[in-house]
Amino acid sequence: MYKQVIILRRDLKLSKGKAAVQACHAAVHAFELANWYVIKNWEQSGAKKVVLAVDSEEEILKLHKEAKKLKLPCYLVKDAGLTEIPAGTITALGIGPEEEKKIDKLTRKLKPF
Repeated sequence: MYKQVIILRRDLKLSKGKAAVQACHAAVHAFELANWYVIKNWEQSGAKKVVLAVDSEEEILKLHKEAKKLKLPCYLVKDAGLTEIPAGTITALGIGPEEEKKIDKLTRKLKPF
């Protein structure tokens, strides 16, 4: 099985619309970095996506560093600062698509957003 995980920062208290947009940025850009073979298998198995939360910038940066170390396709979103938060604020992290067991090593303890 395959999945994609989107991690959002709960501490920013983003509006629902802003959180949705940040999640979309993370999902699309992480997808662009994934292996073609994995993408095809992920799509054929339902394109599973899970949205999880962290409570700080430090947590999301640590997860990003670990995802890169595990060679998972990942993308860290930094906001443009045009609406709710200052430019450069780290808002989201997209990981995958990739095999669930590989992503779960990193994200299994996180709670839903």
